[in-house]
Amino acid sequence: MLPRSGDVLHVTRAASVQFRKPILFRVIRVLDRPTYDGWLWLEGYELNAAGDAVNRRSIFVQRAGLRQVQAAPQPRPHTVRSARRPAARTPIRVG
Repeated sequence: MLPRSGDVLHVTRAASVQFRKPILFRVIRVLDRPTYDGWLWLEGYELNAAGDAVNRRSIFVQRAGLRQVQAAPQPRPHTVRSARRPAARTPIRVG
């Protein structure tokens, strides 16, 4: 599973030994840094029990150790707006 922006992940020791105490993590983005095979750099927010962001972090984790708690909402389809008519320009009198 490759995380997407907006995903909420449960990050445990299975993802990296630094997470002896598991955290909830909302992904901002997957960083494009060179890593070992199967590892990722993630940027996002550590969440408290209420789901509020408490700390912005970059974490280095194994992809296989991540568990998705909540998927990011699906992007809304692009709406096509009708073409606008250009505004009528008229000269104004100054002075």
